[in-house]
Amino acid sequence: MSFDGSFIHSMKQELAGLLQTGRVSKINQPYPNELIISIRAHGKNHQLLLSANPTYARVQVTEIPYVNPAVPTNFTMIMRKHLSGAILTAVNQLDNDRVLRLSFTGRNELGDQTSLLLIVEIMARHSNIILVNAPDNKIIDAIKHVGSDVNRYRLLLPGATYINPPKQDLQDPFTKETFGDIAQLMRDFPNVDMLAANLRKTVQGLGKDTSLALANYLHRDGNVEKNFKTFFENFNAPKPTLSHVANNKINFTAFPYPDTEKDQFYSTLSQLLDAYYATRAQRDRVREQGAILIQVVKKQLKKNRTKLKRLNRDLRETANADEYRVKGEILTTYLNKVERGMTKIELPDFYHENQPITIALSNQQSPSENAQKYFKRYQKLKNAVKYLNEQIDLTQQEIDYFENIQSQIELAKPEDLVDIRYELQQGHYLKDHDQHKKKKNKRQKISKPEKFVASDGTEILVGKNNLQNEKLTMHTADKRETWLHTKNIPGSHVIIRSFDPSDQTIAEAANLAAYFSKARNSSKVPVDYTWIKNIRKPNGTKPGYVIYDSQQTLFITPNENLVDQLTANTKK
Repeated sequence: MSFDGSFIHSMKQELAGLLQTGRVSKINQPYPNELIISIRAHGKNHQLLLSANPTYARVQVTEIPYVNPAVPTNFTMIMRKHLSGAILTAVNQLDNDRVLRLSFTGRNELGDQTSLLLIVEIMARHSNIILVNAPDNKIIDAIKHVGSDVNRYRLLLPGATYINPPKQDLQDPFTKETFGDIAQLMRDFPNVDMLAANLRKTVQGLGKDTSLALANYLHRDGNVEKNFKTFFENFNAPKPTLSHVANNKINFTAFPYPDTEKDQFYSTLSQLLDAYYATRAQRDRVREQGAILIQVVKKQLKKNRTKLKRLNRDLRETANADEYRVKGEILTTYLNKVERGMTKIELPDFYHENQPITIALSNQQSPSENAQKYFKRYQKLKNAVKYLNEQIDLTQQEIDYFENIQSQIELAKPEDLVDIRYELQQGHYLKDHDQHKKKKNKRQKISKPEKFVASDGTEILVGKNNLQNEKLTMHTADKRETWLHTKNIPGSHVIIRSFDPSDQTIAEAANLAAYFSKARNSSKVPVDYTWIKNIRKPNGTKPGYVIYDSQQTLFITPNENLVDQLTANTKK
């Protein structure tokens, strides 16, 4: 699983065939290290994703929707200034390295023709997207600025001359003509793993998985040149593959590699990457954009869990309250035997067959005051029981609430975080973290729930956070429609927009309820369903909290393929 130079060789050909001669219509930067360029080519609109994400750096055409920030970044504005309306004239790769060069021609403000290079360097945490003026090779801007304090070899700053990444003394496999050195490596390193490691030191553009696959190809028979060329010819006619490898890991490759299982094929490399990165990249974006929310939720959970432990400890201590009452009653009964100045006295315990009991006394108090002291302690502890039970209930509600929020963040798309942030602000949990003060009276518009379509065409709506859940259940849904939710498990409110849904539709909606819950990776998840008319919201409760009755329960094992199918139904 590596977006290495060899994979880029295949992607370069796909992008050239799909986008070359296309015109740039839109440019957006939905995430800090990622750029989306909309290009209209051959009568179709395509979203070209350029990512300099440290973990998921890549270039592809994507069909995954995105949400733009309210205010474009400076880099976005510069890109729009220079590339809006430009024509993509060529897609090239620097040798077989992890550098892709997109050539554009456009017009400046004076109407003069311009020649620009958009260079994408895919190098893990050093990945970058750089706009260069082609005639003089001057950098116009980069998505990540790199100064001399970080890299002495080259500057990636506006106005600096663009210099290619340091050239490695490696051979381009697509232009290689002699193979004596490869044959020598095979003799020196007959072990596949050792051969793969040394191939990476000789051949350009090999990730670890690609070098292992090449080593396996070379060991097929004694014809080194044929095996080498056959392997790399596959990159010129890719068969995009998602496969399972050792330790239940999933790998994407340009064609099926040896020793893989459950190979799944895609029409294009871009579709393959969408399938592979959709969830992984989304989780990373959520962690990146929701860092403050995650921090606040973890802090609140830690605080309330600590408080709950203390309250339960105090409650256990009140279990001895009756001992104080008994001692007070015994002292009152035998008050005539108690003398002032005594520090303790032994009296018969009439609650336990008159067995002797030793009672501590204060020598500064009268016998009657000593007895009253025990009654006061007893009453104080009895009052504490009621208070502690109330506090335990409230604290447990807070824990349940923040565990629900935590689950929603884990399942959220980046655009869902806006509602969660607003909810935490309204609850004053984000008071010290909100750096962008808004008008107090301005109400934020709640985003729409996610829409799915059942096999029979029935619409199903899924709330992705508490504010969406509350609006969906209490304001959008009809009283005669069906509501679903995982039983005693944090999750989404699901509404079937039908007064008489079929059993199959209920089962499909239940799958959505189980999938969009904390039990997504569990089996036989209990899902309750009932009519909306049976849902009630107690006064004073937090957003999204409801109680219900007259429910029925299904046990569902979440099926991601079914979720994808219900999503695809919305596009038909």
